[in-house]
Amino acid sequence: MPRPKTHDEALRVRLLDRAGQLLSDAGPDALSLRRLAADVGTSTTAVYSLFGGKPALVRELYVAAFQRFGARLHETDCTGDPEEDLVRLGLAYRRAALAEPHLYSIMFTKAVAGFEPDHEAAGHVLEPMVAVGRRAGLDDPVTAAMTVWGLAHGLVSLELNGNLTDSGQVERVLRAGLATTPRRTAHTAPY
Repeated sequence: MPRPKTHDEALRVRLLDRAGQLLSDAGPDALSLRRLAADVGTSTTAVYSLFGGKPALVRELYVAAFQRFGARLHETDCTGDPEEDLVRLGLAYRRAALAEPHLYSIMFTKAVAGFEPDHEAAGHVLEPMVAVGRRAGLDDPVTAAMTVWGLAHGLVSLELNGNLTDSGQVERVLRAGLATTPRRTAHTAPY
Protein backbone atom coordinates (compact mmCIF):
# COMPACT_ATOMS: atom_id res chain seq x y z
CA MET A 1 0.00 0.00 0.00
CA PRO A 2 1.51 3.42 -0.96
CA ARG A 3 2.33 5.95 1.73
CA PRO A 4 -0.11 8.85 1.95
CA LYS A 5 1.20 12.10 0.50
CA THR A 6 1.94 14.48 3.38
CA HIS A 7 3.40 17.33 1.37
CA ASP A 8 0.22 18.26 -0.45
CA GLU A 9 -1.23 21.39 -2.06
CA ALA A 10 -2.84 22.55 1.18
CA LEU A 11 0.56 22.53 2.92
CA ARG A 12 2.14 24.31 -0.05
CA VAL A 13 -0.46 27.09 0.15
CA ARG A 14 -0.06 27.41 3.94
CA LEU A 15 3.72 27.71 3.53
CA LEU A 16 3.35 30.34 0.81
CA ASP A 17 0.87 32.35 2.87
CA ARG A 18 3.04 32.26 5.98
CA ALA A 19 6.17 33.11 3.98
CA GLY A 20 4.30 36.09 2.55
CA GLN A 21 3.28 37.25 6.01
CA LEU A 22 6.84 36.93 7.35
CA LEU A 23 8.33 38.85 4.44
CA SER A 24 5.66 41.52 4.53
CA ASP A 25 5.67 42.01 8.30
CA ALA A 26 9.35 41.66 9.16
CA GLY A 27 11.38 41.70 5.94
CA PRO A 28 13.67 39.17 4.29
CA ASP A 29 15.73 38.45 7.39
CA ALA A 30 12.63 37.03 9.11
CA LEU A 31 12.18 34.37 6.46
CA SER A 32 14.19 31.35 7.47
CA LEU A 33 13.04 27.94 6.32
CA ARG A 34 13.32 26.61 9.87
CA ARG A 35 11.06 29.35 11.24
CA LEU A 36 8.63 28.98 8.35
CA ALA A 37 8.34 25.23 8.86
CA ALA A 38 7.86 25.65 12.62
CA ASP A 39 5.21 28.34 12.15
CA VAL A 40 3.22 26.08 9.81
CA GLY A 41 3.72 22.96 11.91
CA THR A 42 5.82 20.99 9.45
CA SER A 43 9.47 20.17 8.83
CA THR A 44 12.11 21.89 6.73
CA THR A 45 12.12 18.67 4.70
CA ALA A 46 8.59 19.52 3.59
CA VAL A 47 9.71 22.99 2.51
CA TYR A 48 12.61 21.55 0.50
CA SER A 49 10.38 18.84 -0.92
CA LEU A 50 7.77 21.33 -2.11
CA PHE A 51 10.02 24.21 -3.19
CA GLY A 52 13.63 23.05 -3.37
CA GLY A 53 14.94 25.89 -1.19
CA LYS A 54 14.47 29.50 -0.18
CA PRO A 55 15.08 31.17 -3.57
CA ALA A 56 12.56 28.89 -5.26
CA LEU A 57 10.08 29.45 -2.43
CA VAL A 58 10.34 33.23 -2.82
CA ARG A 59 10.01 32.98 -6.59
CA GLU A 60 6.93 30.77 -6.24
CA LEU A 61 5.47 33.16 -3.67
CA TYR A 62 5.93 36.06 -6.06
CA VAL A 63 4.35 34.23 -9.01
CA ALA A 64 1.50 32.83 -6.88
CA ALA A 65 0.73 36.32 -5.55
CA PHE A 66 0.33 37.66 -9.09
CA GLN A 67 -1.72 34.64 -10.16
CA ARG A 68 -4.11 34.99 -7.22
CA PHE A 69 -4.35 38.72 -7.77
CA GLY A 70 -4.99 38.24 -11.49
CA ALA A 71 -7.66 35.64 -10.77
CA ARG A 72 -9.55 38.23 -8.71
CA LEU A 73 -9.37 40.69 -11.61
CA HIS A 74 -10.66 38.07 -14.05
CA GLU A 75 -13.73 37.58 -11.83
CA THR A 76 -14.81 41.17 -12.53
CA ASP A 77 -18.18 41.47 -14.25
CA CYS A 78 -17.71 43.60 -17.34
CA THR A 79 -20.48 45.64 -18.94
CA GLY A 80 -19.12 46.22 -22.42
CA ASP A 81 -18.49 49.92 -21.73
CA PRO A 82 -14.68 50.20 -21.71
CA GLU A 83 -14.48 53.12 -19.30
CA GLU A 84 -16.86 51.47 -16.85
CA ASP A 85 -15.08 48.13 -17.18
CA LEU A 86 -11.67 49.69 -16.55
CA VAL A 87 -13.04 51.44 -13.45
CA ARG A 88 -14.47 48.10 -12.28
CA LEU A 89 -11.08 46.46 -12.81
CA GLY A 90 -9.42 49.28 -10.86
CA LEU A 91 -11.83 48.73 -7.99
CA ALA A 92 -11.24 44.96 -8.19
CA TYR A 93 -7.52 45.75 -7.99
CA ARG A 94 -8.15 47.63 -4.76
CA ARG A 95 -10.24 44.79 -3.30
CA ALA A 96 -7.58 42.21 -4.21
CA ALA A 97 -4.83 44.26 -2.60
CA LEU A 98 -6.80 44.87 0.58
CA ALA A 99 -7.82 41.20 0.81
CA GLU A 100 -4.20 39.98 0.86
CA PRO A 101 -1.97 42.94 1.73
CA HIS A 102 0.91 40.65 2.69
CA LEU A 103 1.01 39.29 -0.87
CA TYR A 104 0.42 42.70 -2.44
CA SER A 105 3.53 44.12 -0.78
CA ILE A 106 5.63 41.23 -2.11
CA MET A 107 4.37 41.70 -5.65
CA PHE A 108 5.98 45.12 -5.87
CA THR A 109 9.19 44.80 -3.86
CA LYS A 110 12.34 42.74 -4.14
CA ALA A 111 11.65 40.41 -1.23
CA VAL A 112 15.06 38.74 -1.11
CA ALA A 113 18.45 39.97 -2.32
CA GLY A 114 19.23 38.56 -5.74
CA PHE A 115 15.58 37.97 -6.66
CA GLU A 116 14.50 39.71 -9.83
CA PRO A 117 10.85 40.51 -10.59
CA ASP A 118 9.20 38.51 -13.34
CA HIS A 119 7.44 40.62 -15.96
CA GLU A 120 5.45 37.62 -17.18
CA ALA A 121 3.94 37.22 -13.69
CA ALA A 122 3.05 40.92 -13.65
CA GLY A 123 1.05 40.30 -16.82
CA HIS A 124 -1.63 38.68 -14.64
CA VAL A 125 -2.51 42.22 -13.49
CA LEU A 126 -2.18 44.08 -16.75
CA GLU A 127 -3.68 41.53 -19.16
CA PRO A 128 -7.37 41.84 -18.16
CA MET A 129 -7.15 45.64 -18.39
CA VAL A 130 -5.49 45.57 -21.81
CA ALA A 131 -8.09 43.03 -23.01
CA VAL A 132 -10.93 45.42 -22.15
CA GLY A 133 -9.25 48.22 -24.08
CA ARG A 134 -8.61 45.99 -27.10
CA ARG A 135 -12.19 44.67 -27.20
CA ALA A 136 -13.40 48.27 -27.11
CA GLY A 137 -11.07 49.29 -29.92
CA LEU A 138 -9.35 51.97 -27.87
CA ASP A 139 -6.52 53.67 -29.78
CA ASP A 140 -4.02 52.71 -27.08
CA PRO A 141 -5.33 49.93 -24.80
CA VAL A 142 -1.96 49.53 -23.07
CA THR A 143 -1.94 53.19 -22.01
CA ALA A 144 -5.51 52.86 -20.74
CA ALA A 145 -4.51 49.75 -18.76
CA MET A 146 -1.39 51.41 -17.38
CA THR A 147 -3.48 54.43 -16.38
CA VAL A 148 -5.80 52.22 -14.34
CA TRP A 149 -2.94 50.19 -12.89
CA GLY A 150 -0.88 53.24 -11.96
CA LEU A 151 -3.81 55.06 -10.40
CA ALA A 152 -5.11 52.02 -8.55
CA HIS A 153 -1.63 51.06 -7.35
CA GLY A 154 -0.88 54.54 -6.06
CA LEU A 155 -4.23 54.88 -4.34
CA VAL A 156 -4.01 51.42 -2.76
CA SER A 157 -0.50 52.17 -1.52
CA LEU A 158 -1.79 55.36 0.07
CA GLU A 159 -4.71 53.48 1.62
CA LEU A 160 -2.58 50.62 2.99
CA ASN A 161 -0.27 53.18 4.62
CA GLY A 162 -3.19 55.04 6.24
CA ASN A 163 -2.95 58.11 4.01
CA LEU A 164 -6.28 57.62 2.24
CA THR A 165 -9.41 57.07 4.28
CA ASP A 166 -12.12 57.91 1.74
CA SER A 167 -12.54 54.71 -0.27
CA GLY A 168 -14.96 56.51 -2.61
CA GLN A 169 -12.07 58.68 -3.71
CA VAL A 170 -10.53 55.67 -5.47
CA GLU A 171 -13.45 55.43 -7.89
CA ARG A 172 -13.55 59.19 -8.45
CA VAL A 173 -9.83 59.32 -9.26
CA LEU A 174 -10.07 56.30 -11.59
CA ARG A 175 -12.92 57.92 -13.50
CA ALA A 176 -11.07 61.25 -13.74
CA GLY A 177 -7.89 59.53 -14.94
CA LEU A 178 -9.71 57.55 -17.59
CA ALA A 179 -11.45 60.67 -18.85
CA THR A 180 -8.08 61.66 -20.37
CA THR A 181 -7.46 58.29 -22.06
CA PRO A 182 -7.68 58.28 -25.88
CA ARG A 183 -10.93 56.79 -27.19
CA ARG A 184 -11.70 54.93 -30.38
CA THR A 185 -10.89 56.57 -33.65
CA ALA A 186 -13.56 56.91 -36.29
CA HIS A 187 -12.07 54.04 -38.33
CA THR A 188 -12.12 51.58 -35.44
CA ALA A 189 -15.22 49.44 -35.23
CA PRO A 190 -16.83 49.05 -31.81
CA TYR A 191 -16.80 45.59 -30.29
